[in-house]
Amino acid sequence: MKKVELLAPAGDLDKLKTAIDYGADAVYMAGPDYGLRTASKNFTLDDMKEAVKYAHSRDKKIYITMNILAHNDDLEGIEDYIQSLIDINVDALIVSDPGIYSIIRSINQDIEVHMSTQASVTNFRTVKYWMDQGIKRIVLARELSLKEIQDIKKNIPDSELECFVHGAMCMSYSGRCLLSNYMTGRDANRGDCAQACRWKYRLVEEKRPGEYFPIEEDEKGTFIFNSKDLCMIEHLDKLIEAGIDSLKIEGRVKSQYYVATVVRSYRIAIDKYYNNEFDEQTAKRLLEEIKKVSYRDFTTGFFEKKPDENDQLYESSSYIRKYDFVGLLLDYDEENNIATFEQRNRVFKGDEVEIFGPEDGFITTKIEKMYDEKMNEIEVANKAQQIFKIKIDQKLQPNSMMRKKSDN
Repeated sequence: MKKVELLAPAGDLDKLKTAIDYGADAVYMAGPDYGLRTASKNFTLDDMKEAVKYAHSRDKKIYITMNILAHNDDLEGIEDYIQSLIDINVDALIVSDPGIYSIIRSINQDIEVHMSTQASVTNFRTVKYWMDQGIKRIVLARELSLKEIQDIKKNIPDSELECFVHGAMCMSYSGRCLLSNYMTGRDANRGDCAQACRWKYRLVEEKRPGEYFPIEEDEKGTFIFNSKDLCMIEHLDKLIEAGIDSLKIEGRVKSQYYVATVVRSYRIAIDKYYNNEFDEQTAKRLLEEIKKVSYRDFTTGFFEKKPDENDQLYESSSYIRKYDFVGLLLDYDEENNIATFEQRNRVFKGDEVEIFGPEDGFITTKIEKMYDEKMNEIEVANKAQQIFKIKIDQKLQPNSMMRKKSDN
């Protein structure tokens, strides 16, 4: 049986390596142009070469986003850019603009192309149309229910379907946002979203300037804007059984810690499903793991029903943070049981911490003694990327991370 693909985001090379190390089958990312996340660092061509080499040496795949809705001036130099991606052997290009797709095909007939969620594909006829044009995979619109996805697969059995299963939900139709450009001049459809849908709004009547009224549907406020984040970890079995081929995590601007935690949780869930070990208890445990990164309240989006007031955030759009990422493992000395970390947030002697790696489970330990890189005892690691060491008897997995409960 072919396993469902786990597709992870990467905003830079470190995050890409983390995504692969923590269980992603493929990673999507953007070069300096044509992707939809100008807020992330994105990749230079040299970065992309290294990314492809790193991924392919581990039998993983690299997909490049080119899914802006292009204006005329965006097309300048695009042919050379596409050829450079083909030359470094990326596995697929993700597009939404038919013009960009036509340019790709004028250059190369063989490169795999995926149709982005920005194309708002919502029915099996449109899936069939794009497949007939040579599109390999469809990233379905986020507004589809699980039943609608099942119907698409039933009508087009050989279709390759990808769905978002975790992360931020755009209020606009499959991410085609007009609000950001109108409010700020920042075009979300060209990668520069200001997240205007998460601002707080009040209503003003044209003949009463200066009198502001909250937009309310009940005492808690509006549910026009500000969706909860998508999380389908508890329903992973239904997604796979619906015939989805690739489960996609949103978050190219998220942290390395976010990528590790979320990718790892879905990797464990997928593997347990295929080993007939995925159950309600496992799902709830993995959900609690996901909640150890900064998050907003969760929803199942459109998969089970049309979202209502229970799928929106009323009082605050701020993130919930229960744990801090405090250290990245650089080395573990098995002979002396010394772990060397690079600091990410303040950590003190006496702190109780959790250490986790790509595999399931984590170690809980109290830092009895802490050392600097010259093995001098210290009380705190409070400088950015400071090297610190602790003694720990359990062997740590490569690329492990240290977290502790937040002081907030």
